[in-house]
Amino acid sequence: MFNLLWGIVYVLVNFSLYLLCYRLFGKKGLYAWIGVATVVANIQVTKTIEMFGIAMTLGNTMYVSLYMTSDLLNEKYGRQEARKAVWFGFFTLIITTVLMQMALYFKPMGGADDEMQKALQSIFGLMPRLALGSLTAYFVSQFLDVKLYSWIRKFYGKRHQFWIRNNGSTMISSLVDTLVFCVIAFAGREGFTWTVWLEVFLTTYIIKFILTAVGTPFLYIARDFKFADEEPGASRPAQS
Repeated sequence: MFNLLWGIVYVLVNFSLYLLCYRLFGKKGLYAWIGVATVVANIQVTKTIEMFGIAMTLGNTMYVSLYMTSDLLNEKYGRQEARKAVWFGFFTLIITTVLMQMALYFKPMGGADDEMQKALQSIFGLMPRLALGSLTAYFVSQFLDVKLYSWIRKFYGKRHQFWIRNNGSTMISSLVDTLVFCVIAFAGREGFTWTVWLEVFLTTYIIKFILTAVGTPFLYIARDFKFADEEPGASRPAQS
């Protein structure tokens, strides 16, 4: 019960911070969120919890917020801006993986018993495989999401149909993301029997499905944010 109640609080805080990031920093805030979310999600996914007697991993809320971000960028700034953001997140994850793997090779002052080295090794030692799964899943599903969003918009392009575009593209893309990631990151891993793997796959997708619906009202709020420098005719800095 605690995990469920704490999870609800976490989701509300997560999406509220998402809104705050966009409200304070505009489009740049969405890029910043993508950079943070790609890293945090891949750290959180190393932690497995139990809810309703079923095994699941953390990181789902952050992953869903990535889809929310690309959909919002697509909605307000166009498909090219959304694609650029996907590349930004992809590059951020590569940087994190490379630098943290290099950091692990430094010899710690405390030797083999150094507690911080053990802690970092526990988290980032798994990252190459997790990162491969995440990078592949992220690359495939995020570009699929951008494409699907634009395609759905042709049929449901009215302002009040925003929820159809967002939920339709995200729910399909997150299914692909979950399948690709779980196969690469967890299939055959010690402690992950077929039963556990199937539980993680199903629960991860169901949670993403629910979170996508929960995040929709937050997206509607974010869509109505207006920024002076984005208004038509807004003055721009003089070119030197």
